[in-house]
Amino acid sequence: MTPVAMGGLAGLLAALGVLLVIARVRARRPGLDARLAPYLRPRRTGSSLLDVPAARGPLPTFERLVAPVLADGVRLAARLGSPTDELRRRLARAGRVESVEQFRAGQVVAGALGLAGGLTLGLLLAAARGSATAVLAVLVLGCGIAGLLTPDWLLSRQVRDRETRMMAELPTIAELLALAVGAGEGAVGALERVVRSTHGELSVELERTLADARAGLPIVQALDRLADRTGLPALSRFAEGVAVAVERGAPLADVLRAQAQDVREEGRRTLMETGGRKEVQMMVPVVFLILPVTVVFAAFPSVVILQVGL
Repeated sequence: MTPVAMGGLAGLLAALGVLLVIARVRARRPGLDARLAPYLRPRRTGSSLLDVPAARGPLPTFERLVAPVLADGVRLAARLGSPTDELRRRLARAGRVESVEQFRAGQVVAGALGLAGGLTLGLLLAAARGSATAVLAVLVLGCGIAGLLTPDWLLSRQVRDRETRMMAELPTIAELLALAVGAGEGAVGALERVVRSTHGELSVELERTLADARAGLPIVQALDRLADRTGLPALSRFAEGVAVAVERGAPLADVLRAQAQDVREEGRRTLMETGGRKEVQMMVPVVFLILPVTVVFAAFPSVVILQVGL
């Protein structure tokens, strides 16, 4: 690695550090609300002996030093990533119990790891090939952004996989509910029986619906919450159909069987559409790989015979 490239990389890192320090100082500058808060704070009406002490980690000093940097990173992740409301819905659809702030903190950690990996790779490239400083800076920045956005991509994939499993479980759950209702159980009793006898992602959602019903919420509103939590149109139609049947006194078993049949038909259509797309994709290796090789094998003996004859 040349001294010029080493000096340029060191100057770039120093400039980035100065910019980060300036941004943190500006972000921490107290505003008018923060300056007036000590004078407008309401008087305490309870005893301080009843306060619950805040949980401290094994390294409280390190946590206090890292907390401002982590807060700045969380704000940056909120600007670059998904909006807060959409992220909260996606976390609920993925079945994760962590909060938005915890997810943002995980994004910051992933971004820091990406920056560290990009910086290590940049130093190795600079030492081995003497790459330009601008290229190394773009590499480090790209690795940091990739690390910051990777948890968001993994969350989207987790949501998609979970909804696929729920769609696969929905016809069976609907048939079991129809059997329980046909045996004389009510809507809540059928949900209890099915939740006890099944396992899966949809069973977890039904258990939450059953918990809402046991807490005093009407079953119709609990099913509406189930439809709001999930992003699947088929499951939303299922919850709305059951809610309408319970509210209007329609035969619930027939409604459940019809819902199960509709979900199976939709799954069959989706499978046919996926098969059609895969069939077109399979033509690419056939046309560009197998067919040229077949033509070569068919034409090569004739070319050899012609050359020998000549």
